[in-house]
Amino acid sequence: MAMMRRRKICRFCENKIYYLDYKDEKMLRRFTNERGKILARRISGNCAIHQRNLTRAVKRARVMAIMAFASESYR
Repeated sequence: MAMMRRRKICRFCENKIYYLDYKDEKMLRRFTNERGKILARRISGNCAIHQRNLTRAVKRARVMAIMAFASESYR
């Protein structure tokens, strides 16, 4: 018998956050893995709109040198 999984709720929709700030490095770090890759929507639980905004914010933070493109230990 298959287990019923609870659907993940977008935390940005839940908290009514409309703008994702690229300068908030602590929040953006939650949505990247240890290698620095952006987590997929199905893993993070974000809705499509917020996932696009999150991706844009992470990429802007990387260009502005707020976040690293890859982790320090990755080779």
